[in-house]
Amino acid sequence: MNADRVTFRAVFAVREFRAMWAAEALSQAGDQLARVALAVLVYGRTSSAALAGLTYALTLAPAFLGGVFLSGLADRFPRRTVMVAADLVRAVLIALVALPGMPFWVLCVLVGLVSFAQAPFKAAQLALLPDVLAGDRYVVGMGIRTITMQAAQMLGFAGGGALLTRLDPRTALVLDAATFVASALFVWFGVGHRPAARKDGAPAPRAFAMSAFAGARLIWRDTGLRTLVAFNWLSALLIVYEGLAAPYTAEIGGGTAALGFILAADPLGGAIGAFLFTRFVPADRRTTLLGPLMVASCVPLLACLVKPGVVPSIVLFAVAGALGTAVVIQATASLARGTPDHSRAQVLGLQQSGIATVQGLSPLLAGALADAVGTARVVGLVGILGVLIAVPAAMAWRHAITTRPEVWGPNTGDEK
Repeated sequence: MNADRVTFRAVFAVREFRAMWAAEALSQAGDQLARVALAVLVYGRTSSAALAGLTYALTLAPAFLGGVFLSGLADRFPRRTVMVAADLVRAVLIALVALPGMPFWVLCVLVGLVSFAQAPFKAAQLALLPDVLAGDRYVVGMGIRTITMQAAQMLGFAGGGALLTRLDPRTALVLDAATFVASALFVWFGVGHRPAARKDGAPAPRAFAMSAFAGARLIWRDTGLRTLVAFNWLSALLIVYEGLAAPYTAEIGGGTAALGFILAADPLGGAIGAFLFTRFVPADRRTTLLGPLMVASCVPLLACLVKPGVVPSIVLFAVAGALGTAVVIQATASLARGTPDHSRAQVLGLQQSGIATVQGLSPLLAGALADAVGTARVVGLVGILGVLIAVPAAMAWRHAITTRPEVWGPNTGDEK
């Protein structure tokens, strides 16, 4: 093993990263607990599965609009300040949701606003991380984040269900609000102050839309940025099997236990993939491997065309998750490094908005098609579509590396 390779210990030695890591892990676990608590609370009040599903969707969907219109705040104001403000706003909103007697429509509005406020936090965090972690530490730090978030997601859902057998849902929501306060404290006291990336001050009302348009234009005009965003959006499409897990499992003859394992396959594979990619793939090989990894991540889904059994499906989805996670880590890292600092948060916010849109719409559209041709076949067709997109995208990325090596090349950022 190369003695110069960055280790997890070296990344955790950076005090600011430890603070950001702890803040995100806390709020992620709290969010998962809150989603379970909201489902229990709403279903208990309304006895409606549809309304419970609507409330769950509101914890995710408004982040799209927040990413489009609010991400630019993290370029115009100090990013640490944006993260702290977003955390405190979410803490207040979730605490209000926990109040007894809250009308259902008000509850829905508050939950939607929590999701809306998540977008500037995420944009500020992703834009700040390259300043905190120099060189290859940044990519390894992204891997650590991925492993932590996958673990927090699994533990939050599983632990949330167990915890709610002893806690009232409103108490669980108060705990979620407390995690946001704790996250704000970690960021405020653990991350150093940096001035705003842009110097033009607070945006005018219409500047939100203009900032989003400028970010989209920047992405579209640059082959490298455009390809990296396509990689991330395609990776979001490929996990369509998570949204179709229940009918897919039934179609291949699995039961409730099998459904749980199939749902856990992608985050488990993602955690393994993040560890292997950041720990054992040399830094100077990661960018050149991005295209082949993108194509390879589509291939396991092709096997679904022949309706594999439960165990092969779990293995296939875990492999797809591992490869896809490696793509997302490197594509996001390259995107952040290759975007001018004054527009970095806006570009990353637009990318996250696109991911949320793809993740929200793909199961809906694929589910409609699955009613006609079968769920397993649809997952396989998504794999074919993925290959058709990934191959030209990989060629475009290779062209970007060749023509602009100073921006997209293997050693970009290592000298920081």
